[in-house]
Amino acid sequence: MFTSFSTALSALNATSTAIDVVGNNLANMNSTGFKTANMSFSDLVTQSLGAGLGSTQVGFGTATPLTLTNFSQGAIQTTPDGLLNGAISGEGFFLVQDPTSGNTQYTRAGDFQTDARGNLMTANGYFVQGWNADATGAIDTNAPVANLIVPVGTLQPPVATTTISAGMNLDSSATPGTNFSDTITIYDSLGTSHQLTFTFTETSPNNWSYVANLAAADLSDPTTAQVGTGTLVFQTDGTLDFTQTANPVQFTLPQFSDGATAGGTITWNLQNANGSGTITQFDQASASSSSTQDGQPASQLVNVGLGDGGVILAQYSDGQQVTVGRIALASIANPDSMVAVGNNNYMLSSRSASPNIGVPGTGGRGTIQGASLEASNVDIATQFTNLIVYQRGYEANGKVVTTANQLSQDTINLIAG
Repeated sequence: MFTSFSTALSALNATSTAIDVVGNNLANMNSTGFKTANMSFSDLVTQSLGAGLGSTQVGFGTATPLTLTNFSQGAIQTTPDGLLNGAISGEGFFLVQDPTSGNTQYTRAGDFQTDARGNLMTANGYFVQGWNADATGAIDTNAPVANLIVPVGTLQPPVATTTISAGMNLDSSATPGTNFSDTITIYDSLGTSHQLTFTFTETSPNNWSYVANLAAADLSDPTTAQVGTGTLVFQTDGTLDFTQTANPVQFTLPQFSDGATAGGTITWNLQNANGSGTITQFDQASASSSSTQDGQPASQLVNVGLGDGGVILAQYSDGQQVTVGRIALASIANPDSMVAVGNNNYMLSSRSASPNIGVPGTGGRGTIQGASLEASNVDIATQFTNLIVYQRGYEANGKVVTTANQLSQDTINLIAG
C-alpha cells in the first residue's frame, strides 16, 4: 500500500513536467520557426508479488517523461516589409555562429537583419553563414561557409562603355544621298553619359556610309567630335556582307571635358551570336529596333533582399541587381537529437548525425523562400487538449495520494485501538 505514495508522486512529478512543456509550447506559439515539444511517458520497473513468478505485478509509477521535438513544417507567411527574411520549405536548418563563443548553431528562424558593418545576422545577433560573391559576382559553393556580408549604404562605381551594338533596318528603296540617324547612350570612366550618334547615308544600291560623332560640347576639343567613319555593304538578300564590311569596328574616344579617362576604346559589334548581322537592308522604312552597351553610371544602393533559393541580391538606383551572396543550409539526419539552446537555436548533441552543408534545394535540403517566415508549428487545439488531459491526470493521482493517506490513518487507528 505504501508504494502507492511514491507511485502517485512520480505521476504528479511527470504530469507537472508535461504541463510545463505544454505551457512552453503555448508561450512560443508566435515564435518564428519554433518547433513543438511532445511528451513521451514510460513506466518504471514492476515488482512481482505472490508465489507465481509474475502472477501479480505492481509497478513503481512513471519515469520522468522525455521531450521529443516535432520538426514538422510550420506555415510559411510572406513578409513584404522584411526583404531579408527567409523561410525554409522542407528539411534543413540555417547555420548561425555565436558571436561570443564562435560555436555553430542551427535554426529555422529566418528573421534576418544587418549590423552597421553589413553582417547578416539573426534577430538575436547570431552571424548567418553562407558564401559571399567575389568581385565578379561569382559564388563558390564548394568553399567553406563564412559570415555573410551584404553592402550597406554603398555606391556602385561607374563602368565605362567598351562594347556597343545596334539593331536596325536601312530602307533598300531609299535614293542615294538619303540619311538616317541613330543615337546610343554611352558612359565614360566617371559615369557621365554621352550621346554617340551614327549617321548613315546611302551612297549607291546596297552601299551605305556612316559617320559616328560625339556631342562637341562634351569634349575638351570640339574638333575631335567625329570618332569614326566606315562603309556598310549589303548582299542582294538584304543582309550584311562581312567580306566587304569590317566587323567589329573600333572607335578611339577623345578627351571628355569632365576629366574622364582619355583614349578609351569602344568596340561596335555588327554581328549577332548566330552569325547574322545586326543591321539589315529591306524594303521597309529605316528604323532602329534595339541597342545595347555595357557601361553604367554610378548608382546608389536602394535595398538588399533575400531571393528564392537563398540568393542575396543588392538592387541599385539604376535598376541593376547584383548577387552578393548565398545562404547555406544544413541537413541533419536525426534532428530530434538536437538540443534547444534558446533564441530559436539548436546545437548538436553526442547523438546527432554530422550535418550535411550545401546549397538549398540539393542533397535532401529544403528550399528557401525569400521575404517569408516560417511560423511556429504549435497547434493550439492539441495543446489545450493535452493540458486538460494532464490536469485530469494530476487530479487523479492527487486522489490516489489522499486515498493512500486515509488508508494509512485507518491502519494506524486499528493498531492504536
